[in-house]
Amino acid sequence: MNIRIIPGVLMLSIGLFVLQSHARDTDSGMHVDIDSVAITVSVSDRIRYGSSQVIEIADKNTLRENFTGNFIQTLQQIPGVRSMDIGSGFSKPVIRGMGFNRVAVLENGIKQEGQQWGADHGLEIDAFNAEYVIVRKGPSSLMYGSDAMGGTIEISPAPAPGDNQIFGEAVILGKSVNENLGGSIMLAIKKNRFYSKLRYSEQHYGDYRIPADTVIYLTQKLPVHGRRMKNTAGFERNASLYSEFRNNGYYTNIAVSNAYQKMGFFPGAHGIPDASRLEDDGKSRNIDLPYSTVNHFKITNRHQYLWEAAGVTLDLGYQNNHRGELSEFHTHYGSQLPPENNPDRELLFKLNTFSSSVKIKFYGSDILEHNTGWDVQYQDNRIDGYSFLLPQYNRFATGAYWFGTLRINDRILLTGGARYDYGRIKISGFQDGYLVDYRRESGYDEITIQNYQWRSYDVIKNFGDISGAFGIVWNVGNGQLAKINIGRSFRLPGANELASNGVHHGTFRHEQGDPSLSSERGWQLDTEYSFIGSKISFSVSPFGSWYANYIYLRPTGEWSVLPHSGQIYRYTGTQAVFAGGEVSLNLRLPLNLNYDLAGEYVYTYNLDEKIPLAFSSPASMRNTVSWGKQIFRVHAELESIATQRRVARNEPVTRGATLIHAGATLDIPAKNNRMEITFLFKNIFNKKYFNHLSFYRHVEIPEPGRNVQILLKINFNHKLK
Repeated sequence: MNIRIIPGVLMLSIGLFVLQSHARDTDSGMHVDIDSVAITVSVSDRIRYGSSQVIEIADKNTLRENFTGNFIQTLQQIPGVRSMDIGSGFSKPVIRGMGFNRVAVLENGIKQEGQQWGADHGLEIDAFNAEYVIVRKGPSSLMYGSDAMGGTIEISPAPAPGDNQIFGEAVILGKSVNENLGGSIMLAIKKNRFYSKLRYSEQHYGDYRIPADTVIYLTQKLPVHGRRMKNTAGFERNASLYSEFRNNGYYTNIAVSNAYQKMGFFPGAHGIPDASRLEDDGKSRNIDLPYSTVNHFKITNRHQYLWEAAGVTLDLGYQNNHRGELSEFHTHYGSQLPPENNPDRELLFKLNTFSSSVKIKFYGSDILEHNTGWDVQYQDNRIDGYSFLLPQYNRFATGAYWFGTLRINDRILLTGGARYDYGRIKISGFQDGYLVDYRRESGYDEITIQNYQWRSYDVIKNFGDISGAFGIVWNVGNGQLAKINIGRSFRLPGANELASNGVHHGTFRHEQGDPSLSSERGWQLDTEYSFIGSKISFSVSPFGSWYANYIYLRPTGEWSVLPHSGQIYRYTGTQAVFAGGEVSLNLRLPLNLNYDLAGEYVYTYNLDEKIPLAFSSPASMRNTVSWGKQIFRVHAELESIATQRRVARNEPVTRGATLIHAGATLDIPAKNNRMEITFLFKNIFNKKYFNHLSFYRHVEIPEPGRNVQILLKINFNHKLK
């Protein structure tokens, strides 16, 4: 299916909307909205009050008002959640300063598995398909195992409607900063016990604009012709099918999705920058070398049995993540010849993941509730390409946990549990014959040559670790809620941390793993106090963490034996401290005015090196004033980002910035249909600023400039007998 079909479907939907709008019943439509919101709030409160973790929930309205076409960037409105960006297309989440393999993203109960370890690897999630999101800040290893040490993001489908109907939506998205044109079509049917939903989404965008004429790499000024980042265009196509069946106490669903993304890399930020590669080609939507492609296929299946006092849930999943980096063939050794097939394929990763979990919940008592579970996962990674960075490997992980809640009285809830995980990884060795020939031709002795011929050794590692948590939820009364949670978490090291050894063009350095690394372990303290009143709501959530073996890339001062690669950055364990917190405030003012404040701060410290850790999120604050009445809402936002001077070795300081944004939403209800229009104006004054977490930050590339965005959505439904 091509995106050109979407405008046609949208026009058809508008026609249906107009035809039925003559018979619209405004009061009826408003009642539906109120009922929908009430249900959402009830579910959200139950989740927050039933856990000692700090939890934020983004419902359909929140996701719509902040929608950007990029799932993680949309979630940045939540204090403590940041986006690590790769241009204007790819992003990965950072929660309280932790990212990469320390944040787990779950969709339909299964952890999303791809190449999360790289700063230049995004998250393959259809932003149009995210309808209800739960963000758990802080350690979540107890319930979700390794890779959830920093928190989780859970994406759930919206509940099926109560009555039989056919319904759907057509969406158009437009953005000025990169001439993005996107759209999505969804069609669903609910008939008795069956519910099915089909969605197709597509986005195309061109080279994005920045408020600068030059960028700087190692003191060398590189031109940005027309203030557009050459070769940063891209597109994505996503298709998904979701179907469920309910019969008394039995429930099952199946979800199948395929996400494809292709995005160019700015030539000045891949390999060794060269002004000649940045010459204007007169095109803004073409994708030339170097570029990245990724295809993520996923199928998940859930079975759930509910009895009067217990419930059992079985989740099964399979994922295939196929990612490639393509760049015009270049050799670091004079003797290396281009491959006969796919000569421009620099790196290729083919990751297959099989997942399963069983959860049993006992809820027969009003006082005590038990949860127990067992997870199993197997991964197989294969590689290809003329370059080498990450070896082939197989990984097996399994874990079992128990978690319980004890209700002391109507005000106090105790939570706690323990978990044990076992992991085994088998890494295949890789001997670099080209490096041997190169070193021999360069006159090195045979002993030195033999020492460096192996880029990766055969490694078999076994890991076992324990996590646990204890928490208190205190419903103080009068709208006040207090939480405290103490936990021990862990994370099994990844294959990249154990055995990578090569030039990573995406981060401009030689990265090297260490097979002797043990798992990360840490203790965390999370607290939260919140108050909800008739005119004011307030929350503050301080946290602190200590890690005995936090794994990071340490500059060694050793010069790499690989040509054009500089010094070696080696994965190393260290003692580390994280601390900080989030604050939010909402004031409901007269004349339908609202004021919202959201702020966050993260402090990191490497206790061994006596310096901060890399990729530490800067402090930030958002002040938003909004006015709304009936079907219309408008808002203005002042975003303040502090200068990040607390940086790791060889990491640049990032200047702060003050940005102004604005937006408006318009809902036009009808009897069975609804039209939603959302306007966003980002960086209104075209301010030049930098994202400390950006993939392009190392080459002094600022964030995108002024952006005007419009989102048009048509919802329609037809009742069935």
